[in-house]
This record gives sequence, C-alpha cells and structure tokens, in this order.
Amino acid sequence: MPDFFKTYSITPLSKKHNRNSFDCGVQELNDYFVKRAGQDSRRNVASIWVAENNDAVEIAGFYSLSMAAVPLSNLSDDTKKKLPRYGNVPAVRLGRLAISRNEQGKGLGKYLLTDAIIRCLRDEIAWALFLVDAKNDTARKFYENFGFFSLKENKNNLYIPRTVIEREYSFDE
Repeated sequence: MPDFFKTYSITPLSKKHNRNSFDCGVQELNDYFVKRAGQDSRRNVASIWVAENNDAVEIAGFYSLSMAAVPLSNLSDDTKKKLPRYGNVPAVRLGRLAISRNEQGKGLGKYLLTDAIIRCLRDEIAWALFLVDAKNDTARKFYENFGFFSLKENKNNLYIPRTVIEREYSFDE
C-alpha cells in the first residue's frame, strides 16, 4: 500500500489541472470531470478536489462536495429517532468520486473518501448526514463496506450519520 501523503497531493480543482486525459472507465464521470466540473466549481455549485500523483503530475482521482438536504421520510427509522423532526435533514453530498484507470486498486478511493469526510468534519457548517451517490452496484458496495445505508427512495443514494462517523472512525492525520 502506498504512502498516500507522499504519493498524492489533494488540491482544489484549478485551471492548471489538465482534465482532458482523465479516464476512470465510467464515461459519465469522465464527461462530468472534463466538461462540467470547472463550471460547477466556478459557480459554487460544488467543490471539486483533485488527487494528483506527485511522481507523474497526473490527475489520479477527484471528488465533488456540495451541501444537500434529505427528507426525513427517506431515512431508516433508527436514524430518524436520533434526529429532530424537521422536514429535511442537513447533509453534505459526495456527488462524485472517481479514480483514474492507472491508479485503481491501490486504495486511493478509500483515501479520497476519508479526505472528503475529514474536510467536512473540519468545516464550521452544521450537517447531520454524509451522502454519496453511487453510480452503479460496484460503487454502492464500496460505500456499504464503510457502513453507509441506502436511502429509501433509491438504493444507490447512500448515507452515514455524522454521529456514526465521529463515534466509529478515527482519522489519523
């Protein structure tokens, strides 16, 4: 397993990043990253974070974060018991996470997921749920391995309560 801190740098998406050659094997994610990620970032619709391979100065992966709200009715009964009875629950959405084909299988997905969660925990904005949008069954299973639950409305929209993250996981820096 590589030493991620030495192998990769995670920075906000900027004009210096060459996105055109990025290929994660999922056309929808490739198209988003090449055609729309820059616009989303400039318009403050999403924050895009890029992992660069320090040796090759290539984009190894990326993820996007944005604010969201989840209707209380879409959560499990167990989760609902622990939240106020507002119509919507504040959340952070990891809308996209992708790893280039050259970097897949090295643990970078877990590293980027961890980076995203730590980044959100450090933020001063309140949120109760961390959401992810899995693009397919393989991605859904990846998130389920970390304790994410499917929302009632769509099995590929998953969440984990912030309280679970803070209680169950330790993030070494």
